[in-house]
Amino acid sequence: MLNPVGTVYLAVGATDLRKSIDGLAVIVQEHFQLDPFSKHLFVFCNRKKDKIKALEWDVDGFWLHLKRLEKGHFKWPDGKGQSLAVSGREFRWLLDGLPLRQKGANPEVTERIII
Repeated sequence: MLNPVGTVYLAVGATDLRKSIDGLAVIVQEHFQLDPFSKHLFVFCNRKKDKIKALEWDVDGFWLHLKRLEKGHFKWPDGKGQSLAVSGREFRWLLDGLPLRQKGANPEVTERIII
């Protein structure tokens, strides 16, 4: 991610990663009813769960990020044709090969109270 992003949206299930920027933007817009030009990160995974692509809008154009694992696979959520909003923390867990939900993790602090 090059810029601070809002929400990270995962395309649940498998996506044909032969699609490039335009094809992925259409999925975001038509299937998920979201704006691909927003400050969110849209992430897609292939059927073998060893590659992901992330679509990010940056002022005057799209970034297309690709990560391919040499060993193992991502613990990608199964499903069909839907998106799942996750926190940046949960997304980092996925990138590290962990499941989305970590039962033993401390809750994420979103607000600070200064005394």
